[in-house]
Amino acid sequence: MMAGAGEDSRALFRAGVRAALEAWPALQIAVENGFGGVHSQEKAEWLGGAVEEYFFRNADLELNEVEDFLGELMTNEFDTVVEDGSLPQVSQQLQTLFHHFQRGDGAALKEMASHITQKKREVTAVNDGAATDGVSPQPEPSGPDSQTIKEEDIVEDGWTIVRRKK
Repeated sequence: MMAGAGEDSRALFRAGVRAALEAWPALQIAVENGFGGVHSQEKAEWLGGAVEEYFFRNADLELNEVEDFLGELMTNEFDTVVEDGSLPQVSQQLQTLFHHFQRGDGAALKEMASHITQKKREVTAVNDGAATDGVSPQPEPSGPDSQTIKEEDIVEDGWTIVRRKK
């Protein structure tokens, strides 16, 4: 394999990894809701590089090793335990992308990245701005039983005083 071809395949692998991670609802929900803190977006971008490097350092990974790695990253970086069944799916996509990379099959890498991106667009169109994949914000309590927070109940350091009903 020529050096230029290797670089092209690596760039295509990188693009495929990013496509798979950007299409992963669990990661996107974690980023959109700031589960990784104020730097959630930067962590998501870093995650792509970390996954790419993980594959290059460990050429013969088993599917469960990839799942464990992704699960640990999500827990450590985003305080998120992924229990929606998506870890095996994303891990399989990443592993397949890496096998295409190892074979130098740039066409398959491009096609797979394009397919993943297209699937993401379809899911986004179906959701049409609604909460993604069954995750929705907590409804606001209403009615006479709900507690209201008065301005005087918020103290200087950001704590809120909770009072009992009388």
